[in-house]
Amino acid sequence: MKAVIISKNGGPEVLEIKDIKLENPKSGEVQIKNEAIGLNYIDTYHRSGLYPVELPSNIGIEGAGIIEKVGPDVENFKVGERVAYASMPIGSYSTHRNFPVKKLVKVPKEINAEHVVTLMTKGFTVFYLLHKTYPVKAGETILFHAAAGGVGQIFCQWAKSLGCNVIGTVGSDEKIKIAKANGCNHVINYSKENFAEKVKEITNGLGLSVVYDGVGKKTFDGSIECLKTRGMMVSFGNASGPLEPCNITKSLAPKGLYLTRPSIAHYTATREELDEAASKVFQMYITKKISLDIYKRYSLNQIVEAHQDLESRKILGPAIIIP
Repeated sequence: MKAVIISKNGGPEVLEIKDIKLENPKSGEVQIKNEAIGLNYIDTYHRSGLYPVELPSNIGIEGAGIIEKVGPDVENFKVGERVAYASMPIGSYSTHRNFPVKKLVKVPKEINAEHVVTLMTKGFTVFYLLHKTYPVKAGETILFHAAAGGVGQIFCQWAKSLGCNVIGTVGSDEKIKIAKANGCNHVINYSKENFAEKVKEITNGLGLSVVYDGVGKKTFDGSIECLKTRGMMVSFGNASGPLEPCNITKSLAPKGLYLTRPSIAHYTATREELDEAASKVFQMYITKKISLDIYKRYSLNQIVEAHQDLESRKILGPAIIIP
């Protein structure tokens, strides 16, 4: 098999493709031939060391493929079945891999491998944000940062289908059209405008019950400013850089705000939770309540370029890797 390995933390240049002999799957595992691999911002955190992993290490958390071997004590999964995953252990940047079945889901026939890897991490994230972390209500006005990105496009469509009034922020004028096409009622270019002031205008000074912020460092203070009394700040990413330590007295106390830092792992910890998330995400796609266009496909040999494009914000939508 071929796999992308990092022997040290750093920029995209530390990503190396190596030939590796893959052992047979252990108890509770299956061996998967990857057909498509997800490209996600969290992969850059593992590579850079922001989210530490033991080195040397594989990389990648999302993939879809076909089961080629079944390990001991595996029930409900068999050779030839189409499956997908979006969780630790990392290692999806590979042609083949072993993976625990407790974190594996079966893929409906209506969804191909390329599309399912744009749905797993991003779709699961949107599911827990809108239905679990802060369950939105029809008619509610909400704010989502990076509305033209891979997660943002799915989020805005999904929130619109629930009857939300969606305010989206983007980092450039070219992304405004993308955000509007995916359901945003209002789009703010935060590189040109003060988004907190614009939100006050849109809400007639009332502020918001919730802000979903995956950008991080650049948007945290402004997001806090957008919230009304007892609002919730949902901080789920750091695309603009790691967050500074939160001063509770300064940031949260004046308006009695809630702050949460959720991840997929918190909402898919059990088989029941994992199946619920997969079922809901797949159903939203099959019923065409959410749709997506793959922005770009990279080969495994282009992995350095893929990470460079990801971090420079050149990717305007879901991107995948074909091993």
